Amino acid sequence: MAAKMILQKLAFFHHSEKFPEIQKHHFQFSKKPINQAHFSKNYSLCHSSNGNYFPVTSNHGKIRRLVQEFNPEIPIEEAFTPPSSWYTDPDFYSLELNQIFYKGWQPVGYTEQIKEPRDFFTGRLGSIEYVVCRDEKGTLHAFHNVCRHHASLVASGTGKKSCFVCPYHGWTYGLDGALVKATRIKGIKNFKVNEMGLVPLKVAVWGPFVLINFDGVSPNEDPGTEAVGNEWLGSAAEILSSSGVDTSLDYVCRRVYTLECNWKVFCDNYLDGGYHVPYAHKDLASGLQLDSYSTKMYEKVSIQSCRGNTKDHEEGFDRLGSETLYAFVYPNFMINRYGPWMDTNLVLPLGPRKCQVIFDYFLDASLRDNSDFIEKSLEDSERVQDEDLILCKAVQQGLESPAYNAGRYSPTVEMAMHHFHCLLHQNLSHGISLIPENWDR
Repeated sequence: MAAKMILQKLAFFHHSEKFPEIQKHHFQFSKKPINQAHFSKNYSLCHSSNGNYFPVTSNHGKIRRLVQEFNPEIPIEEAFTPPSSWYTDPDFYSLELNQIFYKGWQPVGYTEQIKEPRDFFTGRLGSIEYVVCRDEKGTLHAFHNVCRHHASLVASGTGKKSCFVCPYHGWTYGLDGALVKATRIKGIKNFKVNEMGLVPLKVAVWGPFVLINFDGVSPNEDPGTEAVGNEWLGSAAEILSSSGVDTSLDYVCRRVYTLECNWKVFCDNYLDGGYHVPYAHKDLASGLQLDSYSTKMYEKVSIQSCRGNTKDHEEGFDRLGSETLYAFVYPNFMINRYGPWMDTNLVLPLGPRKCQVIFDYFLDASLRDNSDFIEKSLEDSERVQDEDLILCKAVQQGLESPAYNAGRYSPTVEMAMHHFHCLLHQNLSHGISLIPENWDR
């Protein structure tokens, strides 16, 4: 009986209308997608009137119930957190990829990576392999990094190229994505070379960041920096720009961490309003005035800020400065601006219980040659990340326990975390609620 009580789920069945900026669509149903190879092959797909697809599993009834177990309408003082199944269930994870990560603008890199003509870099988000490049004229492009012949990846890593040559059979593509050479196709019929180029993706730049949009829209449209900023950051775009999130800083280096936890565990840890800092990051806490910590929420962004404790800094070393800003851009991007530094954290889901976090560091140009300052700053930052790795792994282990289903919020500090969970619910319920209860593939 006790075990049953522990495992009992908390079900809530209300839909949120808190975030009207998320557009509703009219959907029809299809058994088979066209040129939508990034979606899981284990899923049937529904498609909307605008050409977007989302997955429906044979367990869609279960997924619907899981989404509804969090109620965004309940105020934070009374609310329970999402259930542990949001952090452990494989079907729920697949829904997240399609409803959260394959929609809207996603940060994938920084402008220094594609600064000059013929520069390129590659990446992966979920099952989507992509390549971003500038052609010989400097025009920015993004493509699915998949050969149209037999699906091999055509590029890897980062660097410079004059074209992309598939390592499998030598098919060659220009930096504009066009197929320029197809080997040994003598005798082939109904082959239209202009339809066999790399599949394009919508790409844009905002400040120092490169963004890709995986939605099924025309990549030939130039959305414009202001429009991208409004769509990606909303009213927080101007605030971030005026707070030093811009292209004036020099790129320093990258650090990559693999964590044994669901991607949302890392995000939750970031969004607890500094709650864990005095307990888990004592060195960091000594450099902050934690009683000055504040949090503000915008459409899809939350900004935490805190004053620095300059009097306790070592002579000649001030990494944090007088004011720190921690901006979370839904669903998985963090921008940290402090002293002469900016670092970004991109959280990439690798499965229900695993994620990767990419840290990129930027620095005021006046300190670019101060190797001692850079080395000590990175050591301090890496210490914090190592401490967070331990925390996040422990939380994931606790989420797997039958003793835990859902927790509570600290109402005075965890507002940004609650905001994050409400946005998740909005995205997930948006698709799930449009699937008929009795629909069966």
